[in-house]
Amino acid sequence: MMRSDLAVASLLTLTMLVVYNANGREIASFDSQPTKYAARELLLRGTLSLNHVVGRVPQLAERSGFVLAENGRYRAAYSPVPAIAAATIAWPLWRGGLLDIEAPLAPGVIAALGASVLSALTTALVFLIGRRGLSPRGALLLAAGFGLGTGMWHTVSQTLWQHETSIFGLALAMLAFTRARMRWWDAVVLGIGLALAGSSRMQLAPAILVILAGIAVRAGWRHGLISASIVAAGAAAMIRVNVIWFGNPLGAAPLLEALHDSVHDVSRSFTLSPVGLAGLLVSPSRGLLTFSPIVLVTLWSGRALLAATWRDPLRWCLAAAAAQYLLYASYSVWWAGHTYGPRYMLDVLPLIAPLAAAGLLRIRRPAVTTLAIAALAWSIVVAGTGAFCFPNDRWNTDPLDVDRHHERLWDWSDPQVVRCWQRGPSPQNFSLFERGALSVR
Repeated sequence: MMRSDLAVASLLTLTMLVVYNANGREIASFDSQPTKYAARELLLRGTLSLNHVVGRVPQLAERSGFVLAENGRYRAAYSPVPAIAAATIAWPLWRGGLLDIEAPLAPGVIAALGASVLSALTTALVFLIGRRGLSPRGALLLAAGFGLGTGMWHTVSQTLWQHETSIFGLALAMLAFTRARMRWWDAVVLGIGLALAGSSRMQLAPAILVILAGIAVRAGWRHGLISASIVAAGAAAMIRVNVIWFGNPLGAAPLLEALHDSVHDVSRSFTLSPVGLAGLLVSPSRGLLTFSPIVLVTLWSGRALLAATWRDPLRWCLAAAAAQYLLYASYSVWWAGHTYGPRYMLDVLPLIAPLAAAGLLRIRRPAVTTLAIAALAWSIVVAGTGAFCFPNDRWNTDPLDVDRHHERLWDWSDPQVVRCWQRGPSPQNFSLFERGALSVR
């Protein structure tokens, strides 16, 4: 890795940070709200408890994301790791007098800032992953497709979904994993990245286990043991927190899963079916390929995969992505609730970044290049549409709630992106640029 690459990565981080915040708002959801309040409480009172938040707005106690824990304190139903990360990012601005964390919209600022910083850094990591085999120009194209042509823009960078922290962790792990000859410090970095990903989203266990097996095969059992020990330590810490707070190693997850029948009209949490397998890829309003066809460049890595051995990273990246895809496809709520486009499949993007880089190396025909450029353009337009228009489209609830009327996920006469174009930009744009969000005492 050359010094010039680090300079480009730094500039890329700043550029993506500007792009991700160009809409001037947090694209919030029910699932993300407890985490942003926990981040603010950590800065303001040094606690992750949400008692003060619920005390100020008692109606929040009725939301599934706010859970009354074993010790009588309200907690976020999701991992506290993203809240800690967001608070860490916001702390210098607060201490420097640039952010008033008691301002009315401060939690939204903390959420948007934390998510966008982690997403921008992730895009820079993908650029560095690309530089393993691509020219600087090729690596920038890879990063552009990743950071601008996917849900990294319209979803991951916009609020604290847990994806922003877990995807950053996976990208960090991939940077270490794709090194031709791994050293012991690569095993440490890989372990830290996987631990961060797993402690943020335990759903990533399949991909994490595959990558851990990969480092043992590629670099030897000692390196594998280093990474596995770090991941195990992170998992043990998370399990301990879950048991203390919720009395269950899985935390509040069982409570959330119990709501599926009433909220999502499904009778079980997991069932592998062609609907989920196809929906994650080609649903008109949730398919990864529908919203981000630029990921198809990974198909051109086929020859590299055939030529590779299990000592190379590519096969392990594909295996990890496939394992994660199968888990999400078997999840009954594969469409991920009220969101814009695909959400769960965004977790596999860092895993397939090395495959996309290998694919870019092998695209030489003018016709294929033209198609790739068109796919990139479409992907960026669709992602930007979500960043500036969602949820003004009201597609998730109008005319019927998609969580209970699943046939809408396959309605090509009313795709979500077209609805966004018809309804236009969200009136919430630029709300975080107002005085009430950033006022300094």
